[in-house]
Amino acid sequence: MSKPVTIFTVGLMVLLAFGGFSATAAAAPGQTLDNLMAAYNGESNAHAKYVEFAKKADQEGFAGVAALFRAAATAEETHARTHGEVIKKLGGTPKADIKLPEIKGTADNLKAALEGESYERDKMYPEFIAEARASANKDAVRAFNFAISAEGEHAKLYSEAGGNLQAWKAAKVFFVCPVCGKTVAAVDFSKCPVCYTAGDKFVKVA
Repeated sequence: MSKPVTIFTVGLMVLLAFGGFSATAAAAPGQTLDNLMAAYNGESNAHAKYVEFAKKADQEGFAGVAALFRAAATAEETHARTHGEVIKKLGGTPKADIKLPEIKGTADNLKAALEGESYERDKMYPEFIAEARASANKDAVRAFNFAISAEGEHAKLYSEAGGNLQAWKAAKVFFVCPVCGKTVAAVDFSKCPVCYTAGDKFVKVA
């Protein structure tokens, strides 16, 4: 009777080991959670920074730039919220340590904003997306993809404003997707090209 018992015991040990591995993997998101926390902190800080940049632009008479910063701030807040939702799903608590930089003139603020958005678009989010895909975390991939798409748009707009600042004294209007943060000057589509949210749901920011 020793042989059947041995087979049963070995089989049970394999099942327990496999089950334990699965539970541990599900309960320990590891690097993906760390990346989400870093992104949440970054987006929260960007939101706070752009709100102040917008105030400075208004003071200096650059109404168009002020509207752009307010639109970007709205998008960053959307990204932070989305990251926060995924963090909670993974058992974490979203936390942000807000540290405002020195608020300089609008031209310098645009340069700083362009640098930050370019970094997120070209380095930070591509790395976060690759890791989330490797970890098979679809929610994180989705959140990061939403953010990287909008950051690319913001970088382009900041570059345009910085390259012809005087033209941005005129008032401008932007529209921001409440789901993915896509930021546009006109809603010329029925559904958001990034997340398929209805175009009439976009938030107007001036």
